[in-house]
Amino acid sequence: MNLNEEVEILKGVPIFAKMEPSKLKLLAFTGERMNFAEGQELFHQGDAGDAMYVILAGVADVLIDSPGGPITVAQLKKNNFVGDMAILCDVPRTATIKAREPLTTLKISKDMFYRLVAEVPQMAIEVMRELAHRLEDTNKKLREATAKKAA
Repeated sequence: MNLNEEVEILKGVPIFAKMEPSKLKLLAFTGERMNFAEGQELFHQGDAGDAMYVILAGVADVLIDSPGGPITVAQLKKNNFVGDMAILCDVPRTATIKAREPLTTLKISKDMFYRLVAEVPQMAIEVMRELAHRLEDTNKKLREATAKKAA
């Protein structure tokens, strides 16, 4: 995958969609391309968060530790991103991310992420929107689980 192809993929990621092409090119150039084999972890729940990842190709599972073993709570596909919460909140990783199939990602360092948020205010708004959507989805699932348990 070349730089221009990565820029095109980044345009499809909601938090980057409104960025200038020159900034997307810088992001694609400075990000670290990483390949993961099926079953390989990007990071593990509890690890320190030093970067976020954009899925360029492939599928990954989002796993949460439980007393009965890991539970798959979501899947990530092309144009999805993960790892932003750990770098935004300076907290350990809240989930394990594991490649379900061969996976290609763009690893964006914490410093680069903060630089982009400072330079592109629209990106900060899109990050907030994405976090709000995730919170609403989590609340919906919690309401459904609570209703099931009460029934």
